[in-house]
Amino acid sequence: TRNILRLSTEEMEKQAVDGARRAFNSGRSRPLQYRKQQLSALLRLIRERQAEIVSALKRDISRSEFDTPIFELIGIENDIKLAESNLADWMAPQPVKKTLLTITDDVYIKAEPLGVVLIIGAWNYPWSLTLRPLVGAIAAGNAAVVKPSEVSKSSASLLKELLPQYLDTEMYPVVTGGVPETQELLKQRFDHIFYTGNSTVGKLVMEAAARHLAPVTLELGGKSPCYIDKDCDIAVACRRITWGKFANCGQTCIAPDYILCHPNIQHRVIEEIRQTLLEFYGEDPKTSPDYGRIINQHHFDRLLALIEGCTVAVGGESDKSQCYITPTILKDVLPHARIMQEEIFGPVLPIVTASDVNEVIRFINERPKPLALYVFSSNKKVVRRMLNETTSGGVLVNDVMVHYTINALPFGGVGNSGVGRYHGKHTFDQLSHHRACLIKSLAMERLNMARYPPMTPSRLRTSMFFLRSRSGSCDQALRAWAVVSSLLALALLISLLVVLLRDSNIAA
Repeated sequence: TRNILRLSTEEMEKQAVDGARRAFNSGRSRPLQYRKQQLSALLRLIRERQAEIVSALKRDISRSEFDTPIFELIGIENDIKLAESNLADWMAPQPVKKTLLTITDDVYIKAEPLGVVLIIGAWNYPWSLTLRPLVGAIAAGNAAVVKPSEVSKSSASLLKELLPQYLDTEMYPVVTGGVPETQELLKQRFDHIFYTGNSTVGKLVMEAAARHLAPVTLELGGKSPCYIDKDCDIAVACRRITWGKFANCGQTCIAPDYILCHPNIQHRVIEEIRQTLLEFYGEDPKTSPDYGRIINQHHFDRLLALIEGCTVAVGGESDKSQCYITPTILKDVLPHARIMQEEIFGPVLPIVTASDVNEVIRFINERPKPLALYVFSSNKKVVRRMLNETTSGGVLVNDVMVHYTINALPFGGVGNSGVGRYHGKHTFDQLSHHRACLIKSLAMERLNMARYPPMTPSRLRTSMFFLRSRSGSCDQALRAWAVVSSLLALALLISLLVVLLRDSNIAA
């Protein structure tokens, strides 16, 4: 029976992928109007079915009804509206600078669809991290097979139910299932794979894509450091850090993973976070409607194992029956501690002390490049050093996570934290092929004679003259050509007027 079900699943997945490719090859996703119609339908989905989405996330992760519009839906809506407003410009040929050889030619870049894109979503923000890549896939004219995470069961089931009610079912099929289904799906040929999740699975996705030489976008996360300088408003810094760390119960890829600060201010940092937690979630966070739960028992056990051996300064309580872990602060954490070896992805915040900014920079650079880097300081020299002497997917000074909301900024990792970038036009660009186009005339063949055999020193000099890069000279030549063309056009117009006047006089 298991083999029959397996074959059935494989066949269904193959049918979904083949159907999406047939739909793409029909060409119907290429026109601007089709893309805008599909984007508009997706916008209607998140607006009309918001209550159902909120309810699904409440079941999945005990998400507050107020957090889902802020953390998930508004980003999708903003990306859709941006694409709808600018898609005609994004699709239009983009002229590039010409050379002496191409002064009279059409030279431009044209964004073209890649084909069939596989989008593998994540469970912590199952709507945003699945549908924002889909917005870019639609805008770029691709077909897309959507694979929501099986971990957030209610959201995956609802997405499979709702998406076909609003979008072209052949062009944008939804495939559900767990690890075996995803592994089988990755055996299919795609033109791009967009995966959000952890680096271990990211390597497997990249390996599968390599078999078909398919490009990938991998949004992977990692340990995002948060440096608190002595020269800053520590109370404000801790309020912002507390919000970012414990939103969604710490299950956010760009949440501050750990704090770096001077030993002299560690106690102040702990007390400020303690007071902020009391302000945000009350005496008992377990009863707060704004505080969530760990997604499942596996991650609950993993987090408790990470805390073992560490000194708890705040929190530390848990309830396995509810997958509940109170907001927890760990102090004097050593660099080699287990909790410092993997992404935490939960409501546990370690504090590592460092004597100065030199040690902080060295500590960050000795580890894999993070998805985000947070710096709290009023010292411009410190900020400049952190920007210039470290590397991360993104960097934010004196706040956390809000750079994710700006769709003009590319969002993505570097090295171990990811490959590629998206949000806004960046998703469109990521999921497009930027085709180089040069359209010449068959006229003026004498200009090409110098490149043809038999070669002579004279022909070589002529060829090198035209091929050598001289941007300033080329710009001057283009301006001169424009002036000459305008004068020729004016002369032609004057000649035409003279002829018309002469013919008029003759007729009179």
